[in-house]
Order: sequence, then structure tokens, then C-alpha cells
Amino acid sequence: MDRYRAAVLLSVLLAASSALGQETPVRVGVFPQEVARSYSTGDGLPSNDVTAVWFVGDTLLAVAGGQTVKLENDRWVEAQAERVRKVLEPVEGGYRLVPRQDGENERIQVRVSAPEGPEPEVLGTEAGLFLRGDGGLYRKETVSDGQGRQWATSDVRGVAVDIKGREWFATLAGVGCHDGEEWKFYTGAEGLPYNDFTCMVAGGDGSVWFGTKKGAIRFKNGEWNYRQGRSWIPNDDVRAIAVNEKGEAWIATPGGIGWIGFKPMTLAEKAAFYEEEMDRLIKRTEYGYTSEALLNTAGDKSTASNHDSDNDGLWTGMYGAGECFAYGATKSPVAKQRALRAFEAMRFLQKVTQMSDPKPPKGYVARTILPGDGPDPNKGRAELDSRVRDEDDPLWKVYDQRWPKTTDGKWYWKSDTSSDELDGHYFFYPAYYDLVADTAEEKERVREVVRDLTDHLIENGFTLTDHDGKPTRWGIYGPDSLNNDPNWWPERGIKSLSMLSYLAVAAHVTGDLKYTSIIRELVERHSYRTNAMFYKVHFGPGSGNQSDDEMAFMCFYNLMKYSQDDCLKRQILYSFYSAWTVEEPEMNPFFNFCYAAFGRGGTYANAYGLRDISPWADWLEDSIFTLKDLSLDRITWAHQNSHRTDIVRLAKQQAAEPGAPHQPNRGHRISGKVLPASERSFCHWNTDPWQLDTGYGGRVLGSGTIFLLPYYMGLYHGFIVE
Repeated sequence: MDRYRAAVLLSVLLAASSALGQETPVRVGVFPQEVARSYSTGDGLPSNDVTAVWFVGDTLLAVAGGQTVKLENDRWVEAQAERVRKVLEPVEGGYRLVPRQDGENERIQVRVSAPEGPEPEVLGTEAGLFLRGDGGLYRKETVSDGQGRQWATSDVRGVAVDIKGREWFATLAGVGCHDGEEWKFYTGAEGLPYNDFTCMVAGGDGSVWFGTKKGAIRFKNGEWNYRQGRSWIPNDDVRAIAVNEKGEAWIATPGGIGWIGFKPMTLAEKAAFYEEEMDRLIKRTEYGYTSEALLNTAGDKSTASNHDSDNDGLWTGMYGAGECFAYGATKSPVAKQRALRAFEAMRFLQKVTQMSDPKPPKGYVARTILPGDGPDPNKGRAELDSRVRDEDDPLWKVYDQRWPKTTDGKWYWKSDTSSDELDGHYFFYPAYYDLVADTAEEKERVREVVRDLTDHLIENGFTLTDHDGKPTRWGIYGPDSLNNDPNWWPERGIKSLSMLSYLAVAAHVTGDLKYTSIIRELVERHSYRTNAMFYKVHFGPGSGNQSDDEMAFMCFYNLMKYSQDDCLKRQILYSFYSAWTVEEPEMNPFFNFCYAAFGRGGTYANAYGLRDISPWADWLEDSIFTLKDLSLDRITWAHQNSHRTDIVRLAKQQAAEPGAPHQPNRGHRISGKVLPASERSFCHWNTDPWQLDTGYGGRVLGSGTIFLLPYYMGLYHGFIVE
């Protein structure tokens, strides 16, 4: 056997092994969903200025506004308790611990001790770390890391003894842990998120908690979790932490007491939570457009109000696709009704444009709609469009009527529809056609909207043409523009990919071979297949535009699923793999599942043999982690991470777009992965996950689609079982 054939055989075996190893779905079952709440004066605290919190037995006590209180039946009530302050005094052979007397400044003041009690094992002081030895005397411990650096020689901010008996301390240098034989040290290089410590405590579940001047940190099973911002605690200045046997933490701050605990939950129950909240607070108009809600009072869901979004078609399409996958996997009649409602909403975006005068060519879809009896959204819009064109985007369109009104006066509809919208429509329709539309009549309704939209694009020179007779700003897909116009060269790859995907969907849904013929013409005469091999110019992970990445993955998925051209699919799979490897550090379950649906066991032949292009080993683990990690609270509180010690900044070459100015506050963890979803704030998967500081001050309630779509997709493709 020659070397080439041997390499090919080995690659085939590796790919087959990889595919078989990933066929077994993850059985998630019940997991601890992390949740948080805050206690304030409304819960009985005499003041939100809380300076201490601690356990005496099973009783939780706190000092708020100088008064001692205890937690009783989930309310804070007056209590009598006193914490004896201790000092160290020198004696022969070491130090002994004695109660502090007023004016005893010459002795060593004990800041913290662990465990609490008359004879703690470990003491933290401004003078350093002290450990209890034989005879009950304490000795000062000088800790060395073996590299000539001294630790804990002064300013020990926290100490703890965990359930394994390991001794811990925290200083500005980092964290040390002694297992009885040697010290292990943690800094940002080992994943420690921050080091300006204020306190430390061990939990009965094996966790160790750290308070800092900018958030709380939990370390458990080798993983660090950073809990900063209002989504987790009422104020970032952590004064004290108390943790019970279950690992629930109460956190004292100047803004009240935060509680972080766990709720046993399945992924299905988590999905039901998001579904209920979206039905109640987010869906807009009688059609149920699904984007996000504004909160008139920060953090208060009862003040939620609906608003239109530029991308209502995209977000509703992605939500609806999730419901299609849900029905395909579970046959839930509720999922079917939700998918049907999403279809009617998407279909109406096409029908409403034909109800005005003037109107665009048949098949055009609106961005969104507003009730016709509300304020006129055109007021001041032309002036705003002119400023955008003059100051930011020379190709931006200026409309007299960006929002045409239907002749019956019932609706305004928004024009200048973008490629984002089309990708949402085309991603949703085939999923609905295949998985939900059961009757001939239902399927014909899908064929109609797909046929009309696709014919509109073809008949108007592969452009989305508006009521003014001109293409929309981003609705250009024609070969002359993509291949010959410098304004469109950057869009050449993604627009070619999109158009091939749209036509493949149309051929599948309608059964009309003309769409297959047009694909062949675009591939053979206009290089659309070659263009699509590089859908965007990237400079490695963190570069590119996240909205384009989201759109591309939907188009990759549909083109791989519906194209009948095996040669085209082989090349597109390689392009898909190239795109996925750039996105892999983002731990994005939607992107991972889109690629894994076709890439598991995938191969690509080149001059050196057959290469395995399966998703890398941790694609499913990362996906499940993110689905579990996503917070139930979708309020977009601010998260700050640019100060963290475990962050690697992106190089200036990794700009969001070629030629874009360098943004210094973009980066990733030491592991190479982006920050976990629970440590940043975002509404949709098109948000830049490399941005370190995120959030909208608690004024927006995000949609649960970011969980629902990948979760249901994972169920449908057999990646997940409950």
C-alpha cells in the first residue's frame, strides 16, 4: 500500500471513528440552574448598606446600617448577636489568639479566620498569613512558589478551609491553596478573574467563594465563575459572603444582600420558562413578532413595553425555526401552534407590502410593521436618513416614505429591507414546510411565499427592489455588482452564499427545476460557488462581523441540507468548516449545531489525501455548557470584564471588519474561549461575543430565542436527549 492510499485510509478511519464517537447524544437530565435575587429594605433590611453576613449554626445573620438582623421566613428581622474581634499577641514559641480590647493597636489585628470559632486553623492579617500549630499557638507562614516569589507576607484579604481540609488564602498577588503537602497558586494565568479581594469563604458543596471590590468569584471543580453586575449582585463592592452546605451564597454589599443559588431544572423546563415569558412580555401585535422588550424602569419586567425592530423578520424567523425543530422533535401541539403563528407573521410581512400605494414589486417583504393608528414613524426620518448617508454610509438610502401606510390605514410597514431579513425568511420557511405543514393546503401557502419572494429577486436582477423602484441598501445579490463593483467586493462571498441558499430552498419547496438551472448558471458563469468558499475576509477568531456570521451559518445550513449538487456541497462543506473553526472559541450552540449537522464525519480531499473536517472534540460539551449557563434573567444589565486578570486582548489585526479601528476592549479568556454567556449581556447571537464590557443598564428584556433555537435544533438532530 503506497503512502497516499495509507493516508487516505487512515483519514477515513479517523473520520468514521470521530463520527461514531459523536453519534451518542448527551443525556442532560436535571442540572443545577444558577439563579440570583437581591434583598433590600423592602425585605426587612434596616438599611441597604450591609457590612457583614455570616452563619451561626443554621441561622444567617447580617449587619445592615449598624443593626444586626437575621433571615427568618425569607425576611430580615431584628436579632441579637455579637462577633468577638480577635488579635494575635506574641508569646514564646509563636502567637496566641485573644479577644481584642479597645486601644490594643500594638497587637496584630485579625481580619479573617477559617473556620470561624474559638480556635480557627488559619488567620489572615495585614501582617500576613498565620497557621495554628501544636499547642494551639499560631506561627506566621512564609509562602514561596519555588520561583523566588514570596506570597502572603502581608495584606492577606481572605482565608478559608474547604471541605477537603485544604487551606486557602487570598492576597493582591492571587490565591494560594495548601493540600497538606504543597502550595498551589492561582493568578490570571490560571483563570483567576480578579484579585482585589475583600473576603473569602468555603461552601459545603466544595466551592470556595471570593469577595472583591468588583464582584464575587466562585471556584469549584477547577472552574472559575465571575459574578459581577446587577444580574448577579446588587452592588459590586462585596464586603462579606456566607455560604451554606448546599453552596448557596449570601453576599453583603452597599446595595443590599445578593443571593446566588441553584434551582434543579431540565433543559425542557428552561425552555418552558423562556416560552412563557416571551408569550407574556415580548411578542408584539396580533401576529406575535418576536424581538425584545424595553423596560421603562430598569430591571422591572412589569414595566415592559413592546417596540418594533429593524430585524423583526429575522428574529421572528429564527424563533419560528426553533418552534419547527421543537415540533419535529417532540410533536408537541403547542410547538406546532407557535410555529404556525410565526408563519402567519412572516407571511404577512410579504402581504402587507401589496396593501399600499405605491407598492413594491410582488414578493417584496417588509422589515416590520407598526399599527396605523399610532404616531407617524416617517416624521423626521428623512432628515435622519440624510445624516446617516452624509456622515456614515454614502450608500444609505433616503426615503420620502420609509414607512408606507396601507390604504386601509391599519398598518405602517418598514421598507429598505435588508439581507438579514431575507436570511431569516429563508431559514424559517423550509423548516416549516418540512416539519410542520402537514396538509396540501398548508404546504401550498409556503410554496406561494417562497416562490413570490424568489421570483421577485430573480426578476429584478437578483436585487430586493423597493417601492421606489430601486434596490434596498443591502438587498443586492447580482453578479455584476458582486464581481465588478468595489462597493460590493467585501460582500461577494456572503451574498453569493445567500443567493445559492435561497435558490436551493426555492427548488426544494416548490419543486420547480428553474431554480436549479439558475444555481447552475450562477455557479458556472458567475463564480458564485468560488465566491462562497470565502464568505468573509477574516483575520482569525474575533475578526469579522457577528451579524454576517449568524446569517452565513443559516445559509450554510440550508445550502447543505437542500442542494442537490454533490460537487457544490463538497466545496461548501469545506467552506463551512473553515467558517466554523473561526467561530469555535465562541461556544455558540447554534453555530456548533448548524455545522455538526453536516460536518460530523465530514472529509475533504486535497492533494495530500483525505482530511477529517469533523467538528473538534469539545463542540458538544461547549454547546451544552452554554445552554446550561445562559441565565434565566434575560434583562440586559451591564457586565464589566475589561479589568479582569484572566483576559487576553485581541490584537489589532483581529478587527471586527478589515480597516475598522482597533477596539481595545475585545478579548477572550486564558483558555482561548470567549467569556461564558452568564458573564456578559446580549439579546441575540449576532452580538459580538469578544466585547468585554456589555449591557444596556437593565433597560432591555432579551428574547429566549438564543436558547430555544439551538436547544430544539439539538433535540431534532439527536445531539441532546432529555
